[in-house]
Amino acid sequence: MSISDEFAFIKDIQPDRLFNAKKVVGIGDDAAIIEMEEGFEKVVCVDTMVEDVHFTRETMKPFDIGYKALAANISDVAAMGGYPLYYLVSITIPKSWTQEELKSIYDGMKSLGEQYEMDLIGGDTTSGKTMVLSVFVIGKVENGKRLLRSNAREGDVVFVSGTVGDAAGGLDILLHNKNADKFVTLLESHQRPKPQVALGRILSKFERVSLNDVSDGLASELLEIAEASQVDIFINKETIPISEDLQRYDADNALKWALTGGEDFELVGSIPETDWAKLEEECLTAGMKITKIGTVASGEGKAFLKSYDGTVQELKKEGYNHFNRG
Repeated sequence: MSISDEFAFIKDIQPDRLFNAKKVVGIGDDAAIIEMEEGFEKVVCVDTMVEDVHFTRETMKPFDIGYKALAANISDVAAMGGYPLYYLVSITIPKSWTQEELKSIYDGMKSLGEQYEMDLIGGDTTSGKTMVLSVFVIGKVENGKRLLRSNAREGDVVFVSGTVGDAAGGLDILLHNKNADKFVTLLESHQRPKPQVALGRILSKFERVSLNDVSDGLASELLEIAEASQVDIFINKETIPISEDLQRYDADNALKWALTGGEDFELVGSIPETDWAKLEEECLTAGMKITKIGTVASGEGKAFLKSYDGTVQELKKEGYNHFNRG
């Protein structure tokens, strides 16, 4: 491990203030203690990033690695309708990483965490052959307001926020060193994705919403909702929101990246048709892009892509799979 003094490093990354000082005992003891408000449930999630599996030093700067690792967890909290409060970090450090690079990883997390007034309350450091970064996030959601994949019902409107496929386009640019200066928005989508916490909070106000974040690709997320709810989902190819930048960069692959690229961290789900107009209006007022892309039908857990010419294609889970490395 390239840290000369582990305890000095921990002191260096320790926050100089706590946003929730009255409710938490954080770094400095063997474990953190948190107090949860009455009327709320805890939302707990963890995500791990491994060098040369989820990122390389050629495609991600240390700051961006930290930023994205925390963003992935915040997005999971958003998909439950919750709000993030605290995070803990476990990191395995190879000798090839400098102390300055490690500090930059934590700076990336700190930069994003401060946007949500999140507190870093603990973690662990160890040495190893491969950089492994695990982030554990604790959030909250009002009792009875959690948004589950199993909430989809026949007749629902299927929606997705923002645009999808941009993160995969950004990765393609980085891997092939193509036109990086012309497609900055695609690069940012890959390196510094924006969790949709505010939209998740809006959705939590509705009585029934099914929800997932787009981490493994639109097709995979829709299938998870369909399977959990035991329904079939039909989406319309022509209504999938694809950005102009992605179309300009590679129109031939744009749809594939939207369906299977992943790591956009937008929100996809369903809502009763009677609530769609109100949701659309609230998103418009808040300046959020949300698009109706399909409907929910009775079925047994499948998802389909429809085209205007009448063709229907069954969707498969073709996003990244860590066990077959494809």
